[in-house]
Amino acid sequence: MVSKKKPEPKQIRPHDIDPHHDWSRPVPAPGHTQVDFEERVNFRRLHDYRIARVRDALSRSGLGALLSFDQHNIRYTTSTVIGEWARDKLTRYSLLTGNGDPYIWDFGSAARHHKLHAPWLHHDHCRAGLLGMRGAVGSDITLFRDAAKEIKAILVAEGVADMPLGLDVVEPPMLFELQRLGIEVRDGQQVMLEAREIKNIDELTLLNMAAAMVDGVYQDIAEALKPGVKESEIVALATGRLYEMGSDCVEAINSISGERCSPHPHNFTDRLIRPGDQAFFDVIQSFMGYRTCYYRTFNVGRATSSQRTAYAKAREWMDKTIALLKPGVSSDTVARALPKAEQAGFASEMDAFGLNFCHGLGLGLHERPLISRLTSFREPIELKAGMVFAVETYCPASDGISAARIEEEVILTDKGAQIISLYPAEELPIANPY
Repeated sequence: MVSKKKPEPKQIRPHDIDPHHDWSRPVPAPGHTQVDFEERVNFRRLHDYRIARVRDALSRSGLGALLSFDQHNIRYTTSTVIGEWARDKLTRYSLLTGNGDPYIWDFGSAARHHKLHAPWLHHDHCRAGLLGMRGAVGSDITLFRDAAKEIKAILVAEGVADMPLGLDVVEPPMLFELQRLGIEVRDGQQVMLEAREIKNIDELTLLNMAAAMVDGVYQDIAEALKPGVKESEIVALATGRLYEMGSDCVEAINSISGERCSPHPHNFTDRLIRPGDQAFFDVIQSFMGYRTCYYRTFNVGRATSSQRTAYAKAREWMDKTIALLKPGVSSDTVARALPKAEQAGFASEMDAFGLNFCHGLGLGLHERPLISRLTSFREPIELKAGMVFAVETYCPASDGISAARIEEEVILTDKGAQIISLYPAEELPIANPY
């Protein structure tokens, strides 16, 4: 069968997927359970939207199919997940051709579970699979060879075997076996990230629900942030509360205080919180797969002039950046408005990367577009309604040890940016003031 070129598809936008949503109102943050008296998250609509986005991106890519080992891509195309256990195993994989429906190869009995509980997938497309488990299986390439042959057979049956295959991440033996069968392998990650750029109302709702959980965690942190508490105790508190509220993965909690604030170490220790410390936190977790990246800075009991000044500058940079986030704006325009590395005390943009930037947010912590002074001038991207950003600013204090770190999660609507990270951050919060 010869693969025919598809007509150019209509641009898919959130408004097209849910024309009944009133976009003049905030994105909802409903309860976690489904009810019969409100429209909440429609998971089948979500699945259909995500498949449509991937097919649209695939039709314009020159690729015949996408083979995914990235867990976020697998969930996006198949609406299946078997928990964070699978995050770093590279043993689950999915395949989607432009002509067909998604296949999923899963770990042992998980494939049978999908046949029972995932009716949106064809039964014979849910298959057990095992590859190298990052080398743990051994050096025998039989599993890789058999998997490559199975994939090649599907590509032939669906008429795309003569087209390049997009691949995101992979163990080298799998790549070599695909190539040995004459399959031209290309980068498929950019195609998937293009598909994931624009969120529909269900994705936006899930992101907002995840942010609402972190709103609550920051209230708990503010109440617990007292001298004698360890950074690690705050991590434990936040992790426990998030799982109580329904998080499906607490990926990381940054908890940083006092002299550890500058330079930013991106981790936590058992350091004791002290009076007058500036302390900042990042809560990275997910609800139904959709992640948060949400910093807040506090002072413990009191704040110095230099600490307040650093916070005010970080807030100024934040507000200036958010004001530029509008559909039709180019990402390089936003990047030019971000503070330069020298303003954060660093010699180069590489040294300062990740301190003052914006990154897409969705199933993955870092999605497209990513806006920074390091990357965005070479490959600018037009901003569109339905994109979601985490906007991060960081300003060291003149005392040489303190620093302010703020992050807002922002949805781009036709009218501009709508902030969904709602714990107050307009002024420096003082936890348990003296």
